[in-house]
Amino acid sequence: MFLASSAKPIDDNLKNFVDEIEAQSPSLSVLAARQFRYSLRQTTIEVNIKEPRQFNVLEEFVIRAAIEFQPPPTEDELASVLGLDSVFIKTTTATLRSLQTLSETSPITVTSEGRSFYEKGSVPQPPYPVQLNAITDPLSDKITFQAESLSETAINLPDLADFLTIDRAIADISSLQLEEIQKSIQASDLALHVPEERKIVTSYKVLNPTQKFWRKISLFVIFDAPEDKLTIQIRNGKQILESPSNWLEALHAQGKISLQALCKVSTETINFEREAILKQKNTEIEARFENIRQKALKAGKKVDKSLVIGEVVQLRDGQISQAFSEVLNSAKNQVIIYSPWVNQAVVDEKFLTLLQKLANRGVWILIGHGIARRQEDEEKPISPEVEKKLRAIKTPDGLSSVQVLWLGDSHIKEVIVDREIHLCGSHNWLSYRGDYLPRGESVYKVTILHQVQEAYEFLANRFQNQAQKLWQNALNNRDSKLAVESLYIWGALGMEDIALKNIQQSNWLEILPVWLNVVLQGLRSKNIQADSESFETALSLLSQVSIEEAFLESLQEGWRKVVGAIAINNPKTALKLLSDEVWAQFLRLNIAQNSDSPDNFISQYTLSKKINR
Repeated sequence: MFLASSAKPIDDNLKNFVDEIEAQSPSLSVLAARQFRYSLRQTTIEVNIKEPRQFNVLEEFVIRAAIEFQPPPTEDELASVLGLDSVFIKTTTATLRSLQTLSETSPITVTSEGRSFYEKGSVPQPPYPVQLNAITDPLSDKITFQAESLSETAINLPDLADFLTIDRAIADISSLQLEEIQKSIQASDLALHVPEERKIVTSYKVLNPTQKFWRKISLFVIFDAPEDKLTIQIRNGKQILESPSNWLEALHAQGKISLQALCKVSTETINFEREAILKQKNTEIEARFENIRQKALKAGKKVDKSLVIGEVVQLRDGQISQAFSEVLNSAKNQVIIYSPWVNQAVVDEKFLTLLQKLANRGVWILIGHGIARRQEDEEKPISPEVEKKLRAIKTPDGLSSVQVLWLGDSHIKEVIVDREIHLCGSHNWLSYRGDYLPRGESVYKVTILHQVQEAYEFLANRFQNQAQKLWQNALNNRDSKLAVESLYIWGALGMEDIALKNIQQSNWLEILPVWLNVVLQGLRSKNIQADSESFETALSLLSQVSIEEAFLESLQEGWRKVVGAIAINNPKTALKLLSDEVWAQFLRLNIAQNSDSPDNFISQYTLSKKINR
């Protein structure tokens, strides 16, 4: 029997975090959790910033004359041409020379920098100073900049540096090249160095000696049962710090750190816990099937072979394929299939046509597969051709209706449709030989809702975990294709709120149009409620979108369709979403026309519904 949470080396003030991690992902078990402190370095610097301003009318005339007149005029000649007192011209040229827009020579001559700014309709301003704090974080191996100073806080925790050598040395601030400072300021999102707007950090200097500040972090040792993998996480609050976590995992794999010293958990304890957890997971699955089997045996003498609502019925051999086809055809919103193997004998043209028919109705289809603990150890992996054909199935709006995921480490064979019907047993749904010959197989058809829900939660959790892993990989590599795949999985699971939360936290607004298409399908299939809080959250993000964004057109179209889909059946709900603040953003981003009003915008969809009747 594995250790209870109270017996694990878990700091008291992390127990709630541990409970939350294990509740959100039942396949994860936290073996140890401990808090530490580590030191940051803060250095105050002053940067000089040069940025342009729009030139005035007289400045424009002077620069234009110097460029276009041949030969270029003197101040007096230009004053005579314009009919102005030469004092005005000389004052203007003096200003432009001080800004390095004009050369010091006469006649009036534009510098190369001045010509470059003139083409943008501006002139440079004198540099101005800004104080910043450079924060050196050896654990994250990076330098960030911020306007406010770190706060001095007493943290009475063990120093991480006492347990491992943090030798990820970062160069002293004063030794950095200007280009390195500029890049770090850009990465800190301070809008102080913006070359495309000709706003440039031109120099910097260190003002004060470097100070030490302490930061609190939490270290978690987590066992992932489906992956049979031990991971180390470093967190700041609830935020997982990817770079430090990966670094510590690498050190642990190389034998350079001891979890015994760090977290008071030995290798023997980890191995014992691992075996106990895996055994318990398998026992839970077997217990669930045994419960279903016993109910089927009790019901077998009272009912015929057909399904009785709220019962468990046992199906054998030839009945299985017929029930499989009937259950799939009945799907309205969602199909989940887990089959250890997937082959072309089952995924033939007839099966693909059936799935396409479901996709045309807006049904999401999730297919999980794999029996080995590691994907590379699969003896009969799904062929790329089969997977490609499955992924090619699209909804009428062009969304990938079928998501195919390796989940692995399971021999279960299950089908769940609309959270109402559960098929489970010994039949390999996607890998039998295709001959339909009797082989003594049996399957249980379950419609007892709480048992269906139990089975659904088990599988949905596995898909959700995989979606989160895909999302994290997408973030690490800025891979929009993986990010979209995660959104489709969350959409299929009705977890649009989790999808939006991840978009918001990572500030990855360019994939917001994909999220809108996903929730649009949910609205049409009535899998998402029109009054979902996610819509208000998503609308609040519009203020962060620039009218120059490349994805603006698809965002405009997405919001029109989503608001329209809500308005058709719930005009009052749709109108409530268009608050004054939201409507202002709709107008700014051209989602709606300036001549529109919220009422008129909504009415075009409700009127369309009446006409179509």
